[in-house]
Amino acid sequence: MRGSADDAPVMAGSSTIRPADHAPTVTVDTDVAIHVDNVSKCYHIYDKPVDRLKQAMFLHKKNYFTEFWAVKGVSFTVRCGEAVGIIGRNGCGKSTLLQMIAGVLAPTTGRVTTTGRISAMLELGSVLNPNFTGRENVYLQGSVLGITRKQMDEKFDDIAGFADIGAFIDQPLKTYSSGMQARIAFAVNAMIDPDIMIVDEILSVGDIGFQQRCANRLKKLRDNGMTLLYVSHSPDSVRALCQKGLFLVDGKPQFFGASDTAVNAYLKYVREHVNKEMLKDEHHTAGSVDIKTNLPGDLRYGSGHVQIEAVQILDEAGEPRRSFQFGETIRISATIRAFADTDNLSLSFLVRDRTGIDLMGTTSFDERADLPPLRSGDAITVQFAFENQLRRSGFGVSLAVHRVSSRDYSDNILYDQIDGCATFNVMQDPDRPVHYKFNQPVSITWEKYGNA
Repeated sequence: MRGSADDAPVMAGSSTIRPADHAPTVTVDTDVAIHVDNVSKCYHIYDKPVDRLKQAMFLHKKNYFTEFWAVKGVSFTVRCGEAVGIIGRNGCGKSTLLQMIAGVLAPTTGRVTTTGRISAMLELGSVLNPNFTGRENVYLQGSVLGITRKQMDEKFDDIAGFADIGAFIDQPLKTYSSGMQARIAFAVNAMIDPDIMIVDEILSVGDIGFQQRCANRLKKLRDNGMTLLYVSHSPDSVRALCQKGLFLVDGKPQFFGASDTAVNAYLKYVREHVNKEMLKDEHHTAGSVDIKTNLPGDLRYGSGHVQIEAVQILDEAGEPRRSFQFGETIRISATIRAFADTDNLSLSFLVRDRTGIDLMGTTSFDERADLPPLRSGDAITVQFAFENQLRRSGFGVSLAVHRVSSRDYSDNILYDQIDGCATFNVMQDPDRPVHYKFNQPVSITWEKYGNA
């Protein structure tokens, strides 16, 4: 079996195997939906068009190109029914990796093995024909996915109902908005019950109502045993939809494991990168300061010029407490210490539930509660107080201290952030149940009318 970067997928029973040169035979567990084994993808970058001709004429004598490794040494395994989110900054290789898994691209080195029918939404319009009607495109996508005309006839009403574009279903696709095209593309892929679904940011073009319907459909398919690979720049959606996450930097894997940990690693990387750029113009706070305070937490990062020194959860009377009932006051007390002269400080908190979803929080900067300038060695204690409107569960608190003066946060510098540095519980109150993640106080009025 010979392989190269231009090889087409090789079909092996119900599995699709995309090899590199002289790759050994791999036996994959039947419970495994996707197996990626040391996969890399290299592109040749030419400075001038004529260099391509030179390369063809003088093959193996001299290279007229520069190698660009879009993906380098990625390995992971996804079991049937698992959902994996792939995260990273733009250009980190997410889409290239998905294309290799879907069989659109062949890897330069390594091997990809998949089991079952794959439904891939990699790029809006990649399969859709703009001159065909929506109805015709539904059947076109079905044929691409290997579904017979009879099967598509049986599924068409469900697909059209989910897409919900009305009479436009019989209009040419070139008259559609990008959101309407996304509806058609997702409806077909989601209603055929694939074994593996690959979604690459296509849902970002839909309206919020359609995005929620898509998320609910993905959750239902996942719960029914479908395997999901999901690319998104929304940390909350990755946490909500996926059990695992793969974090990529410059095409190389940085972490593969629990989705919450993967998202935290990604956010840490992004914020540290932004911090580094912002600190270039801060002569008095150039570089970073070693963390000198030891606090519990899932993840900690920042420049260290101001550090969180102590955190407490208090009740309304200022006494330490871990459990609260609905309507009681919760106070979050934090002491921060400066290790460099600084001003324009802002302290923020957020409350996160057990599934990793951020529920509420604020910053002293947003609340217009100006904190005083600090000289190196100074400390200040800040308290946030709020009425508990959360439902029964356990919650984690994250704290961060910034330097910011612009209301658009364009000059924001992160000094210290600790995720999960404190926890508290909310107890059940049978007289006031909270059915959703938290209660938003509302007013209710009514009028009674007699017979006309």
